[in-house]
Amino acid sequence: MKEIISTEHAPAAIGPYAQAIRAGQFVYTSGQIPLDPKTGVIVSGGIEAEAKQVLANLKAVLNAAGADFKDVVKATVFLTDLADFATVNGIYAEAFGGEVAARSCIQVAALPAEARIEIEAVAFLG
Repeated sequence: MKEIISTEHAPAAIGPYAQAIRAGQFVYTSGQIPLDPKTGVIVSGGIEAEAKQVLANLKAVLNAAGADFKDVVKATVFLTDLADFATVNGIYAEAFGGEVAARSCIQVAALPAEARIEIEAVAFLG
């Protein structure tokens, strides 16, 4: 069974995709960028503010699917500058609160809306 997950507590999809899909006991999120869900604009304040907003958006999508960071089994972090890795890593660790998941971090040439960071995740509800 495939269920489309949607919440107003995270930015609306800006293309032909769902915020997340729940398939059986798995939740697959689309990549979250640092858009403020109320304004649809990238938050200001540099990589710290962007990372915090991305994680807040990701948490909102996970919550809408009945999941949380503790359920994440795999995350992928996309950065436009790997020099931001240490900063993002600290904010990520704080958000996940000691819960660990498999994770990849990749530097990319560009992200939608000129974001500096995007994170997607897979959660298991078992």
